[in-house]
Amino acid sequence: MSDLLTSDDTALIDLSIGLEDGAPSEPTPPKIDAFDHEAGAERLAKNLRQLGHDVEADDFPDGMGLAWEDLEVIPHAGTHLDAPWHYGPEVDGEPAKTIEEIPLEWCRGNAVVLDFREMVPGEEISASDLEAALADLNHELSPGEIVLIQTGADELWGTPEYLTQFPGMSAEGTKFLVEKGIKVIGTDAYGFDKPFAAMGERYVETGDESELWPAHFAGREVEYCQIEKMANLDALPRKTDIPVVAFPITIEDGSAGWVRPVAFVEEREMEGEA
Repeated sequence: MSDLLTSDDTALIDLSIGLEDGAPSEPTPPKIDAFDHEAGAERLAKNLRQLGHDVEADDFPDGMGLAWEDLEVIPHAGTHLDAPWHYGPEVDGEPAKTIEEIPLEWCRGNAVVLDFREMVPGEEISASDLEAALADLNHELSPGEIVLIQTGADELWGTPEYLTQFPGMSAEGTKFLVEKGIKVIGTDAYGFDKPFAAMGERYVETGDESELWPAHFAGREVEYCQIEKMANLDALPRKTDIPVVAFPITIEDGSAGWVRPVAFVEEREMEGEA
């Protein structure tokens, strides 16, 4: 891992989706108000005048100050890591961790990509589905690995269909992975559970409360974090032993934090894929 971090022959693969103003794939899209350099000069000059200094925007070199953005955004927009606190106040009777309490050790390790792109949107990924996918890879999970669920939904980013066209994890599947020692599970879909519409329809049909966010609520029994809205899993040259780092931003008492997962692979592997 250390060699991959520093080698000039390492390819870095971005596995994230960023924050976008008004994105149609977000039910609560970010609002981004951008200020260019001229507007920045006006605002900086105003700040200095409020401090008692006689400064105008034209006094800045070329009349330009600093560009920046004002954001109105929830921590569950874009690629983010959900903390156990998101699922409930306790995990197996113990206080649930908020995002700033997540051990950094959980957020780096070798990733395993399990491919469920052939599943029907709205279906649940069961423990037996996970076992079959692992058997296809001839891989046995080890504690500390990061499991990435590939649905192919990231190809729909930028469209409303992104919110509805993906399979989701089941409660039993989530528990199965965590009981194998997995602390971080990622997905390239909008959500970790099946889509909202599928959950609502099944609950109305059955009256069974277990249809509502079952994978999330499994986190009230077993401790884990999930990364939602990942991307580019198809760019990875293999499905196992992929070094990944995914450190979240800390937000005081936060239920989640934005994260930019990055995979490290040797350039020659990428060339072999080309």
